[in-house]
Amino acid sequence: MNKDQVKGRVEEVKGKVKEVAGNVVGNKSLEAEGIVQKTAGQIQAGLGDAKSEVASKLSK
Repeated sequence: MNKDQVKGRVEEVKGKVKEVAGNVVGNKSLEAEGIVQKTAGQIQAGLGDAKSEVASKLSK
C-alpha cells in the first residue's frame, strides 16, 4: 500500500465516525463535515489505488 491509500482510508474512517456521531446527536453540521471528509478519503484512496495499479503495470 502506498501513502495515499493509507491516508485515504484513514480519512474515510474518520469521516464515517463524524457522520455517525453527528447523526446520533442530531448535529447536521458535524454529519455533513463527516460526509465531506469520508468522500475526500475515498478519492484519495482511489488515487492511491490508481497509482499502485500503474506502478504494477509498469514493472511488468
